[in-house]
Amino acid sequence: MAAASDPRERPIAVFDSGVGGLTVLHELLVQLPGEDYLYLGDTARFPYGNRSAAELAAFSMEIAEELLARQAKLLVVACNSATAAALPVLRERMRQTTLGVEVLGVVRPEAVQAVAATRNGRIGLLATPATVESGAYDEAVAAADSHVALTSVAAPELASLIQDGSEFDDRVVEVVRGYVEPLREAGVDTVILGCTHYPLVQPMLQRLLGPGVGIVSSGSALARQVEHALGASGLANPRSGEGDYRFLATGDPDSFRALGSRFLQLPLGPVEQVTVSREAAA
Repeated sequence: MAAASDPRERPIAVFDSGVGGLTVLHELLVQLPGEDYLYLGDTARFPYGNRSAAELAAFSMEIAEELLARQAKLLVVACNSATAAALPVLRERMRQTTLGVEVLGVVRPEAVQAVAATRNGRIGLLATPATVESGAYDEAVAAADSHVALTSVAAPELASLIQDGSEFDDRVVEVVRGYVEPLREAGVDTVILGCTHYPLVQPMLQRLLGPGVGIVSSGSALARQVEHALGASGLANPRSGEGDYRFLATGDPDSFRALGSRFLQLPLGPVEQVTVSREAAA
């Protein structure tokens, strides 16, 4: 792909383990409609939530190189597990490029928003095992306010239940209820959705948590940070109309397209299949 003559016209790249990051892309499209976007879903290696930190760092680097080759001006790691495992190494790699691409992740914006929202100083986290085990949210919440307590619950099944596109039946409700119970027992008044898939079951979560519990998802918090980063670097696209958005998937593009519109809540156009590693090709 030829480089844009104006660096402001290069796309913002977003990647996730699957289609869950489309909930983040949705917020970006709404809040920053004039930008162009390039989304990559690593569906061939989904799910990320039970992977090791070393695997996630390697996957993230492979994806970042692909998106960098496509002239991304900003890299958004929409996957919470990948953010927790790989954000520092990605930032170091991007600093070494001639484009000087900034990398933003979902953990810190959510933590800051949750700390600002809590009234009783007790926050809950619902996330994949990899994200919980990383301790990334513990660090981010403590950095924002050391007096706030965080109760973390690993939900190993939830992302896959959402990704497979099945109906949300009584079995799904009972699975979610089991994850919610420790948060209710801890008396949290704010819950962080630590996976981009989880907003699709937010109404269910809100019902089970109760009306007095606030829910923080990554999309809106991260979109504000992207806007600030573009403004600070002078890379905001100057166009007045709507930008374009395009999709890449390491797995089957038809499956990605069929499920993706449910997450994006907007039409999906063509999906290009890409290979970023031998494992993805297999």
